[in-house]
Amino acid sequence: MAKIRITLKRSVIHASKRQVATVRALGLGKVNSSVEHEDTPQILGMAAKVNHLVSVEK
Repeated sequence: MAKIRITLKRSVIHASKRQVATVRALGLGKVNSSVEHEDTPQILGMAAKVNHLVSVEK
């Protein structure tokens, strides 16, 4: 499968607890940190829920 790179672009300070948990589950910690994941529907759904905080690149 294809890989995608997810980068945390905004702070999670004012995000809800659920959004913070989603960002942490993706493996992101600090602002500008990046992770690579497989391009699965589960990961894309998680990224879509916090799309105002992250950027996704193919």
